[in-house]
Amino acid sequence: MPILEKSSGNLNNINNKRLVVKKLFARQQHEGFGAVVRRSIGRFELRYFDPFLVLDEFSVSSPSGFPDHPHRGFETVTYMLEGEILHEDCEGHKGVIREGGLQWMTAGKGIVHSEMPSSNANGITHNKGLQLWINLSSKHKLVEPSYQEIESKDIAEAEKDGVRVRVIAGEWNGVKSKICTRTPTMYLDFILSPGSRISQPIPLHWNAFVYVLQGQGHFGDARSQAAAHHLLILGQGGDRLEAWNSSDSGLPLRFILVGGEPINEPMVQFGPLVMNTQEEIDQTVDDIENFTNGFEKARHWRSQAASALGLF
Repeated sequence: MPILEKSSGNLNNINNKRLVVKKLFARQQHEGFGAVVRRSIGRFELRYFDPFLVLDEFSVSSPSGFPDHPHRGFETVTYMLEGEILHEDCEGHKGVIREGGLQWMTAGKGIVHSEMPSSNANGITHNKGLQLWINLSSKHKLVEPSYQEIESKDIAEAEKDGVRVRVIAGEWNGVKSKICTRTPTMYLDFILSPGSRISQPIPLHWNAFVYVLQGQGHFGDARSQAAAHHLLILGQGGDRLEAWNSSDSGLPLRFILVGGEPINEPMVQFGPLVMNTQEEIDQTVDDIENFTNGFEKARHWRSQAASALGLF
């Protein structure tokens, strides 16, 4: 496992380890059109964890989903765990995010899109995944919308000593993701077999968190144990996370480790619109209502999936 050398500074965390400073259970709530999400970031206990705006573990079954809605000023990262989602936008981009696949969407100056269960899901009734919203700095908020899409077979993977890693963003043990990030970000999907452990470097000044998907494990030290659907905020002052599978059931431990460089700018959020000032939010609402400044093509656009369900 990759381990950084100890630095000589006076750090709060013993032996430079990142310790858990906040633990939240992501309860189910309804979102979109009949969809169910477990929201861990972007709720009242944790409105914003710079640069992360929202983390949802979602589950949708047709005809539920996330019909036509706008975005501006940030990026969405959709990672499918099971099933598949059909994506469409007002610019004409359309595609399917399949199980294990990834879409990294830069909304930039504006996009209207939909995310609905695919009609070709081969009998799968529950389509599950993760969606992470990452803020953009003021210099990137109004860039042209763009996509980075990677099928499951093309996501970088590595395996060593009972640990399997999928590298969504950043790198692990020399294995690098294909994703380019405007906001420097690390996104790793770990599966630890019983008894295995990791010691994963994290840039010293980045904010970082763990979200547990399956099993049970220890994070940071023996006092911090967590099971599925728990978010763990890691404290500052350390340069690595230690985690291990402590389950007696023989089940694997699966979790994501996500870190990002704080933007340290003012942030004003109005639902799926994220800017630096209230005046910019007001202008964005005006742009959406009048189909201007990036929303011109949304005037006569309706997604095929939503129209087929009679939602508009």
